[in-house]
Amino acid sequence: MILVSEEKIAEYTARGWWGDLTFWDLFLKNLRERGDAEAVVDASNREEFAHGQPRRLSWVQLAAEIDLFCLLLIESQVRRDDIVVVHLPNCVEQFVVYLACARLGMVVTPVPVQYREHELDQILSLTEAAAVVTFARIGKPGQAHAAADMYCVLREHHAALKTVIAWGEQVPSGVVRVPDPVQAAPLTEPQRQRLVQAERAAAVTANDVFSICWTSGTEAAPKGVPRSHNEWLVIAPSIIEAAGLQGHARLLNPFPFVNMSALSSALGTWLVLGGTVVQHHPFSLPVFLQQLRDERIDYTVAPPAILNMLLQNEALLQGIDFKRLSRIGSGSAPLSEWMVRGFAEKHGVQIVNYFGSNEGAALSGSDIDIPDPALRAQFFPRAGVEGFEWSVSTTRKIKTRLVDLDSGADITEAGKPGELRFSGPTVFSCYFRAPEISRRAYDEQGFYKTGDLFEIAGDRLQYYRYVGRSKDLVIRGGMNISSEEIEGLLAACPGVREVAVVGVPDAILGEKLCACVVAAEGRQVALKDITDYLRNERRIAVYKLPEYLLALAALPRNPVGKILKRELREQAKAVWTT
Repeated sequence: MILVSEEKIAEYTARGWWGDLTFWDLFLKNLRERGDAEAVVDASNREEFAHGQPRRLSWVQLAAEIDLFCLLLIESQVRRDDIVVVHLPNCVEQFVVYLACARLGMVVTPVPVQYREHELDQILSLTEAAAVVTFARIGKPGQAHAAADMYCVLREHHAALKTVIAWGEQVPSGVVRVPDPVQAAPLTEPQRQRLVQAERAAAVTANDVFSICWTSGTEAAPKGVPRSHNEWLVIAPSIIEAAGLQGHARLLNPFPFVNMSALSSALGTWLVLGGTVVQHHPFSLPVFLQQLRDERIDYTVAPPAILNMLLQNEALLQGIDFKRLSRIGSGSAPLSEWMVRGFAEKHGVQIVNYFGSNEGAALSGSDIDIPDPALRAQFFPRAGVEGFEWSVSTTRKIKTRLVDLDSGADITEAGKPGELRFSGPTVFSCYFRAPEISRRAYDEQGFYKTGDLFEIAGDRLQYYRYVGRSKDLVIRGGMNISSEEIEGLLAACPGVREVAVVGVPDAILGEKLCACVVAAEGRQVALKDITDYLRNERRIAVYKLPEYLLALAALPRNPVGKILKRELREQAKAVWTT
C-alpha cells in the first residue's frame, strides 16, 4: 500500500532524504551484527497489567518469535496490505507484531489500551481491518479488561475482520492463541521455506505504509494518519542528533506505543541505533525511577509535569547515573524555565524540548542549538527557513511558514501569532480514507496546517515560540492570552502539582481565565496563592491573571495522556457561570 505520490517519492529519494531500507531490513542488519545482545525488555511490573512474567529478549530470540508470529499470520489468511489492529500494553510482544507486519507488508494500526467498543467500532469500520492482535487480559488481576472477548463481540458487526489473535492463558473460543515460544518446536525446513516465499512475495518497499496512527481526538473524532517506513525513518535524526545518542543506546519508553512520541524513538531510533528498548507501562513513578537506576538508561522522555515534580523532590533522583542519562526529552506542553535550568545546573542534564504531531510536523530544541535553558524552555529553532542553520539535519529537509489566520499572509516579524505550517519528507501525505479532511489539511502552497499558533522571537528572529492551539487562546476584553503560557509559569508555583488553564464565558469581557489545579500531596492551593505568585514572582500583566480556580483531584486526559481541555471548559463553565 503506497499512498505517497510518485512525484514526492522521486524528489525525496533524489535528495537522499528517503531510501530503500525498511524496518525489517534494519532489524536483519542488527540481527546479523548484534544477535546475542539485548534488544527489548519488559517492564518489571508486567504481572500488574498483563499475563506472564517480564521478559528480556536478544535480537536472536526476538527473531525466533517473529518467525512464529509470521507463520501464524499466514495461517490466519492475513495478507499483504491487510490492516492489523494492535491492542496491546507496552510489552515485548509489540515488537514481535510490528516487525512481523513490516516483514510481510501488513499495516499496523495501534490503539490505546483504554479504547473500548465506541472507539474501536469507529476504527474497525474506517480501516476494515482484517485482524486484531491483543491480550486475553489487560489490566490488574481481578480488574482486568477482557480485550479478546470484546473483539469477539465486535467481529459480529465487522465482516472484514477475519481473525482475532491473542496472547494469554485463557483465550476465548474463536480466538487464535499465540503459542508459548518457550514450548514451540524449532521451525521445520518447509516452514522456513514458506516464510521465505511469503516475504519474497510481499516485496515490501520503504514507501509502503507501515502504520496508521490516530490523532488524539480531543476536539473531534480521531483521524487515521498513515506513515510509510521512509516517513518514520526520516524523523529518527531529530531524536538521535538532538539527544546526542550513540550506537547501541539503551532507551526507556514510558509513552504508549501507539503514536509519534513512542514509535519515533522506541522503534525507528531503536532500529537505526541497534540499541535496547526498555518498556514501561502504565506510568508508575516508582517503577520508572527504578528502571532509570537499574537498566543503565542513556535516554528517555517524560512529560513536563513529571520533570517538575522530580526536581521539586531531589531525593527521588538519588542513584540515577546522570553522566550516562545526560539528556531527557520532553514536550506536549510548554516547559518551565525553572525546570530546564534546574536539571542543567543541579544534575548536568539537558532537557530537549520537542514539538510534534502524528502528522510529522516536528521541531527539536536541544542544548546544541539553544544552550541557554531559559531560551530553550520557550523557543524552538526556526527550522526550514532560509538564513538559519541548525545542528539537527532534519531542519534542512523541511520548510516552515507562519501564517496570519485572518489575512492568510506570511508573518515575518516578531511577536505576531500565526499558524505554523510544514512541508517536507517528515509530513504525512493524507488522512486515511478521508479525502475531504485531507484536502482541508493543506494550504494552497502544499503546507500542512498544524492548527498550532507560534510567533517569531529572538534577537535575530531565529526562534519560534509556541503560543497555543488555535482553539486554545483565551480572549479577555479583546486581549489574546495563551493558556499554555500561564500553565508554564504555574508549573513552578509552590503547592501546584499539575495545572491547566481554560477560558470561562463572561458577559462583559468575553472570557476570563480559570486555573484548573491539582495540588501537591498534603497541600491546598487557593486562587490568591497563584495570583500572588504570578503577580509578585513572575510579574506578568494583570490581565493575564486567573480569576477563577477549579480544584481537582486529577486532570482529565485521553488514552495517550493529553489533557482534555474540552472537559475542563465544561466543568469550569458549570461551576462559575451558574
